[in-house]
Amino acid sequence: MLVFLVRRIVFGAAVLLGTSIITFLIAFVIPADPAVTMAGAKADPQTLATIRHQLDLDQPLYVQYARYLDRAVHGDLGRSYIRRESVTRLIASRFPATAVLALSAMAVSLVLGIAMGAVAAAYRGGATDNALLIFSLALVSMPVFWLGTMLLIAGGLYLRSFPLGGYSGPLSLVLPTLTLALGSAGYYSRVLHTNLAEEMDRDYVRTARGKGLSATSTMLKHAMANAMLPLVTLAGLDLAGLLSGVVLTETVFNWPGIGRLAFEAIFNLDIPLVMGTVLFSAFLIVVANLVVDLLYAWLDPRIRLSETV
Repeated sequence: MLVFLVRRIVFGAAVLLGTSIITFLIAFVIPADPAVTMAGAKADPQTLATIRHQLDLDQPLYVQYARYLDRAVHGDLGRSYIRRESVTRLIASRFPATAVLALSAMAVSLVLGIAMGAVAAAYRGGATDNALLIFSLALVSMPVFWLGTMLLIAGGLYLRSFPLGGYSGPLSLVLPTLTLALGSAGYYSRVLHTNLAEEMDRDYVRTARGKGLSATSTMLKHAMANAMLPLVTLAGLDLAGLLSGVVLTETVFNWPGIGRLAFEAIFNLDIPLVMGTVLFSAFLIVVANLVVDLLYAWLDPRIRLSETV
């Protein structure tokens, strides 16, 4: 177990290091001058030179990266060029709103996905299965920005029961949660349906049926546990992505989360804020991978930790 954890932590650190290098290089390939962004296009050359010196922009690229990496290791992701605030503090202030939305969407998507997958598997090959297949495929195929816009029109224009943007209470969670959850629910239902169909044809299921258990009891008590294993991986990675901020959904609903913050940073060419949100997203995905591997080995004793590395 200890060797497994050490290997995964080293691998995760390497991923974060690679992400920081790539993001840093891309940020400096962009034809934009941070000094001009901060001081304005009409600033005199002396003012621009002073800002570049204060930001270490007059240093070689490798020196700039080394200093950035040293600060990042200590939790300092720099200061936003536009907001003039700590990037770490900005991300921390936006994270709660993103976390609430992410957890709500994950809960709804899992409940709907598992329910649809189980019902479809129970009526495999019938009209119910085919109808749920078409419905789930439709959910997966809908673009998030289009679905969010349609829900805004339906909820705000016709029902007039939901806020059209921002976070002002529980009702404001409904539309963005559905926007994020419906597509994932359709995908989860198809994965669970496929896995359940495979498990129901295995020998241990036939043995359970031979002992007198009904098809429903056999599916829920025996096949479901094994069929759920792939969902652990999918849900863990999806939750990490949601927690790191879903740019399109948060932008459509003006949700005050990390995704909206990243969109504003990209739009304003705020390089420290862009790099901070990217690194934070990568960190969450690395942690999610580690947790998923541990859960996978715990849920299925047949899987050895050495095989999950």
